Amino acid sequence: MSRILLTGASGFVGGAICEYLSKVSNYQLIVAIRKPLQRGVGTAIAAHVNDIDGDTDWARALSECDVVIHSAARVHVMYESSIDPLASFRKVNVEGTLNLARQAAQMGVRRFIFISSIKVNGEETLLGASYKADDEPSPLDPYGISKMEAEKGLVAIASQTGMEVVIIRPPLVYGPGVKANFLNMMQWLHRGIPLPLGAIHNRRSLVALGNLVDFIMVCIEHPNAANQTFLVSDGDDLSTTELLKKMGRALGRPARLVPVPSQLFEFGAALLGRETLSQRLCGSLQVDITKNRDLLGWIPPVSVESAFSLTAKHFLETRA
Repeated sequence: MSRILLTGASGFVGGAICEYLSKVSNYQLIVAIRKPLQRGVGTAIAAHVNDIDGDTDWARALSECDVVIHSAARVHVMYESSIDPLASFRKVNVEGTLNLARQAAQMGVRRFIFISSIKVNGEETLLGASYKADDEPSPLDPYGISKMEAEKGLVAIASQTGMEVVIIRPPLVYGPGVKANFLNMMQWLHRGIPLPLGAIHNRRSLVALGNLVDFIMVCIEHPNAANQTFLVSDGDDLSTTELLKKMGRALGRPARLVPVPSQLFEFGAALLGRETLSQRLCGSLQVDITKNRDLLGWIPPVSVESAFSLTAKHFLETRA
């Protein structure tokens, strides 16, 4: 039976990985936690660790482990409060990650799966163009820079030690329990608020939580995943207008969209100092997952419609 150490089980992605792996009979899951999880860990073994940084002692958590799935991170936030954001991100995302990886290699871990971010590639693509896994990284913010630096450090550790490293860069992840901007969008739609987003013709890649977890499961064992970097998505890119319409249908609340031209919307957002929000709503960000199919035989098992339906169902049930 393979033993897997999972970090970040209290997070959105890590929690879903924990829930899935705790039900798989041929894996023994070890969950690194600082405090008890609200959802529990099922059949998993809890291993208590201190804050993740360059000094964390992982010896007990890593004992006899074959695979590490590292999803814990200092995550990107819209409104940063740290005086030195890059230093704060580096402490957890770079120093913490590489410290864990070095100890994992020393203790004989076979494979280290790192949940990175599409922000390593950049923030935006031209319409119809797509980021590829092997493109030259071009992160623009401290979070993306810290993830890139962690990736480079992991590649060096893999080269020095022989431990296999798999890097996965998801774009926006959504699913039951999603927070932040995606949750705000569902709240707007549920309230029937008219939105000036009825004429946005961009393209954005998203990944459903179920698809991301499925891809991670493939990467645990597939021999061709070793020492590779992957982008992952639903394989069905949407414009902001299409996304709102689909989610509105899933919520049973047809989206009330006003067809304001994107250039006018962007101009108005700039006047209000909301350029970042405008870029997310009007800009394109597409990823190419051809490598996943060609190298691993992976095709997203969950359709966008099904994923939106599950996400909307959870949203409506938790509002009751």
